[in-house]
Amino acid sequence: QVQLVESGGGLVQPGGSLRLSCAASGRTFSRYNMGWFRQAPGKEREFVGVISWSDGRTYYGDSVKGRFTISRDNAKNTVYLQMNSLKPEDTAVYYCTADPNYRGSSWNEYDYWGQGTQVTVSS
Repeated sequence: QVQLVESGGGLVQPGGSLRLSCAASGRTFSRYNMGWFRQAPGKEREFVGVISWSDGRTYYGDSVKGRFTISRDNAKNTVYLQMNSLKPEDTAVYYCTADPNYRGSSWNEYDYWGQGTQVTVSS
């Protein structure tokens, strides 16, 4: 069983940056693939990115590629989402996910989800 708690959301101006954190419980965090998704009101859930546990490789959705970066600190059981050059269309609730198997962008296949953290990009 894995519990995920996101933090770091808030209000930021366009062009600004935020770093989200996702703290995970469980002794085997280092063997979980960690993903980020987001959902804006009235829109479908969107894949943001994922980092694999086996080789640390990352994979991003097209809308955030080049602006967002995922990293992980296995010693702290934490995964991060660094968001730069934020745009109003990045406004959404951001969710952290985890799964021992690589699920990529298939949100409905991830076993564990956090409660989400709100990110609002507005002037």
